[in-house]
Amino acid sequence: MMDPIYRSEVARKAIHFCSLSIPIVYFFIPRTTGLMLIVPVMLAFVIVDLARYFSVPIRTWYYGTFGWMLRKHETHEGTIRLNGASYVLISATLCILIFPKLVTVISFSVLIICDLTAALIGRRFGSHRFLGKSLEGSLAFFLSGIAVVLATPKIRHDPLEYAIGFTAVAIGACVEALSVSVDDNLTIPLSVGLTIWAGYYLLLPGFDIYYFG
Repeated sequence: MMDPIYRSEVARKAIHFCSLSIPIVYFFIPRTTGLMLIVPVMLAFVIVDLARYFSVPIRTWYYGTFGWMLRKHETHEGTIRLNGASYVLISATLCILIFPKLVTVISFSVLIICDLTAALIGRRFGSHRFLGKSLEGSLAFFLSGIAVVLATPKIRHDPLEYAIGFTAVAIGACVEALSVSVDDNLTIPLSVGLTIWAGYYLLLPGFDIYYFG
């Protein structure tokens, strides 16, 4: 029988996986349209997320509806903290604002897929420590990240493009494994995205990083 805590994690990650629709849809629409769609949704989530700390009726409804999905640190009354869904939407907004479309699609896909595999594999099979998490979870992150890099668009399918992506995924795995106070829904895509952008700039300066927008 599946552990109830692990069952809750599976349910959370199943919902988390739905966020993969963000980079998929964004790839086919202009940047301005992407922002017009994501910003109102992000603001709505963040406002409700914060309002639960100041309004008893909202707090009652919020925990009654979403309480089963929240981790312990997301329900601590003494500290105002956003939940994972709010951070995912903030992260998506920042990626679209900061990065070229190619970088956003890869880095945000890495967040959704690799964070999911790292959490499920690490919680179920993790037994060797790596930084603040498990080695098994970090390996799952890296291996699924390789799959993401292979599946996502490339400008010319140059071998260096894949090498840049694999390096970014390795850095993302290390960032995910670190125990830091900043939510990894922010740190993973930003670290992966900055690595990819820097890699193209330094190693492939003749490539148009804005090829897709």
